[in-house]
Amino acid sequence: MAVSQELLDILICPNCHGAIVYDEAAQTITCQGTCKYVYPVRDDIPIMLIDEAEKPAS
Repeated sequence: MAVSQELLDILICPNCHGAIVYDEAAQTITCQGTCKYVYPVRDDIPIMLIDEAEKPAS
């Protein structure tokens, strides 16, 4: 089972409020806004916590 499209339609990045993209194979949600944070998906539940996000290398 994957993250529902209805949920993905309302989610935004909690850090910069940018749009997100779900990668089902990698089980991640990536911010397409300014921060580019990558959030994990565990057991089909997006973990949209800034402290859990993988930050891009600067």
